[in-house]
Amino acid sequence: MSEGNTIMSKHIARRIRPVLWAAGLLLVSSGVAAQTTPAGRLLASNCFQCHGTNGKGPGFETLAGRSSAEIYEKLVSFASGKEGQGLMARHAMGYTDAQMKSLAAWLATQK
Repeated sequence: MSEGNTIMSKHIARRIRPVLWAAGLLLVSSGVAAQTTPAGRLLASNCFQCHGTNGKGPGFETLAGRSSAEIYEKLVSFASGKEGQGLMARHAMGYTDAQMKSLAAWLATQK
């Protein structure tokens, strides 16, 4: 490599280094942000249209503050079809068992 190419490479490296550092910082910080979102919170956002923000009315039944076992059992009942084939059954059928538990646990923490 000629001396001119070496100088050019060092110049480019100096200009790119801060961009790469910033990109790395963004990647690291985005991972941290994802970890701070409480489990079940994103899933519960599907409930807000009918049950209110964070599960607190006005609207249909208030879910905030109920026991996680009660919410989970109701979701399982909806998913099994025991409660009919309405909108809640359709929503509940879309969740895995682990997701229903996570959603119920998060709603139970709301006051």
